[in-house]
Amino acid sequence: MPFKSSAIHRKLLKILVIFFYLPGPLLAQEAVLISNARLVIGDGSVIENGSLLVRGGEIAAVSSGAIPVRDVARVIDGRGKTVIPALIDGHTHPGFQSRHDWGGHNYSPENLRENLEQYAWYGFAAAFSAGTDAEQMALEFQQNQRERYPNAARLLFSAGMGPQGQGPNDAFPLEVAAVAERTGQTILHGLYSPEQAVLEARGVAASGIDFIKIWVDDRGGSQRKLAPDVYRPLIAVSESLGLKVFVHQQFAGDMPDLLSAGAHGFLHGRLGDAFTAEIAEQTAASGAFVVPNLGLGELRREVIGEDPFLRAVLPDAGADGLTGSGRLPAGEIVRDEERESSLRDSLMRLLDAGADIVLGTDAGALPGHPFGYTGHRELEILVRLGMSPMQALAAGTSVAARHLEIDDLGLLAPGYSASLVILSANPLDDIRNTRTIERVFLEGREIHRDTIAARLSEAR
Repeated sequence: MPFKSSAIHRKLLKILVIFFYLPGPLLAQEAVLISNARLVIGDGSVIENGSLLVRGGEIAAVSSGAIPVRDVARVIDGRGKTVIPALIDGHTHPGFQSRHDWGGHNYSPENLRENLEQYAWYGFAAAFSAGTDAEQMALEFQQNQRERYPNAARLLFSAGMGPQGQGPNDAFPLEVAAVAERTGQTILHGLYSPEQAVLEARGVAASGIDFIKIWVDDRGGSQRKLAPDVYRPLIAVSESLGLKVFVHQQFAGDMPDLLSAGAHGFLHGRLGDAFTAEIAEQTAASGAFVVPNLGLGELRREVIGEDPFLRAVLPDAGADGLTGSGRLPAGEIVRDEERESSLRDSLMRLLDAGADIVLGTDAGALPGHPFGYTGHRELEILVRLGMSPMQALAAGTSVAARHLEIDDLGLLAPGYSASLVILSANPLDDIRNTRTIERVFLEGREIHRDTIAARLSEAR
């Protein structure tokens, strides 16, 4: 009987890969006890004066009081501090942005490592790359990540599919084609018929990739929109193979048919008046998620290069490039109140319907939208538009982990990876306090943020 790919088979393969690549030194992480800290669990609950024990790379215990232990290598006094699960970016495009410029010539394992270490510096444990990776290179990166790149956020990625030669923004296809030619690897799967779309999905499943990202967008008339008679069978066969299909779409009006077809999530919420209560309710009933992804347009108006929270990881030349070109200081930005009201109302329709919001930034899709930094800014935007800080944090932790099928991230709970962030101020009081990062742990190991920042900010 021929082998049939399935979600179970692929998960078993991943377990075997992790086992054989698990490096010796990481099996003996020191035991760490964090005591007297506020613990924001990630699921909407909080322990105001709790303790958390890290052992062997995992969270061994969480308590509302003291945890009695004898063999702890290090104790961290958490008085006045808040611990949150390390964050997850549910929509990004690493590999193309380097310290100095943007383009396909940058795409390499080394640049992926730098991008993902920048994520780690900002307190992220994982980042989902949406459809623009050299697939074999990305798979190899995943398989070797614990051994070779222990200070980097975990890479997750999807195969990318759209009309032939189209899909990503108009600047991206040429850069993607250059990477494909240089590496000899598939990046974008061009779709031209229902039958061929089904074959492409089967090939992706056989390769061990868990996700497909499709573009359903005409890019303002410059491209062809992927048609329902192609994406419907693609989504159906993907479902049967255990693959999730996420969608880039520009118009809320495209969502009902995509939801009926079985789409699992939307990487651009396109909130606004067209995002009706009916669409919000259908999204919730389908169990799909929405990434509002509002910072991509908003932050390009700001002089973000003057923000110390960003400058810490950028070379001077890179920061200087984010201070001009018509950008204004954040305090001088005048927002259109009618648009703000429309965004706020549509976000509330989603929340009222019970639909899941996932944190995502689209970082790396264009120059000047920095990894990690934009995630903190996206959290601020979500809260500004009506989410509570607790809801926003859940969007970037447990909710993102669930939809990306990461079963060991997103919660401060026993058995979960000890990937967490210690903050000096409470983000439940002010979401901007996610910036007050004192320590970041990935799988039980504290990363050296000063070393990462020094390397990323130096000129080559």
